[in-house]
Amino acid sequence: MKNLVVITGGTSGLGLALTKQFKQYADHDILVIARRKKNEISGVHYEYGSVSDEKFLKNLYKKYSKNYVISYLINNAACGVFGAPETNTLDKINKVFDAGLTGLIVNTTYALPLLNLNGAKIINILSTAAIKGNVNESLYCAAKWGARGYTESLKATYKGTKIKVISVCPGGMNTEFWDNSRDYVGKDKSDKWMNPDEVAKIIYNNVTNDNLYVSDIVIERK
Repeated sequence: MKNLVVITGGTSGLGLALTKQFKQYADHDILVIARRKKNEISGVHYEYGSVSDEKFLKNLYKKYSKNYVISYLINNAACGVFGAPETNTLDKINKVFDAGLTGLIVNTTYALPLLNLNGAKIINILSTAAIKGNVNESLYCAAKWGARGYTESLKATYKGTKIKVISVCPGGMNTEFWDNSRDYVGKDKSDKWMNPDEVAKIIYNNVTNDNLYVSDIVIERK
C-alpha cells in the first residue's frame, strides 16, 4: 500500500501552499479534495465535492482504500461569513459550519479507517479565531472553537498510539479567502498580512519532523 497525503481545500490559499510543499518535499502521493476545479498541480490527485457530503466522501475513500493508507490528513477547508451577530441566519450558519466544522468531522470520520496505523498525523487547520473571540466573527469563531474541541477529543482518543493529532492556528493571511468579504477586510489590509507560502513552510517543517511531536502550532502576524 502506498502512502497518501489528503488535503481539503487544497486549490487556493494556505491549502494550495501546503499542497505545493508536500509535492516538492514529501515522498507521498497527494489527494486534494475541493469544491471547485482550479489551480491544479501536475501529479496530484483531485476529487471535487463538499467535505460535508457523506455519500461523496464514502465513495471517495472506498476508491482510495484499494491502494493507499493515509499518512497525513490535513483538514484545511473553511468558509468565512462575517458581520454583527444580529445578522446571522441559518443559511449563513450552515455555510460556515459545513466547511469548517461539520465537514472537518465528516471528512475525518471517513478517512480514519485508512490511516496508517504505523504512523499517521491528523492536522486540523483552525485559526487564531479558535483561541480568542473576535468582533463580527461570531459564526467563524463558533465553527473554529467547535473544531478545536473536536481536535482535543481526537488527541485524547489517540494518546499513546502512533497516530498524532495536531492543531494549527494561523492568524490572517493574504489569500483569496477574503475576496467575498471585502466589506469586512479590505485588500489594503489583507495585503499586509502573512504570506501563505511562508506559513505553509512552518507547518510542513513541524508536522513532518518525526523526531518531535508538536501538538499545537500558533502562527501570529507581526
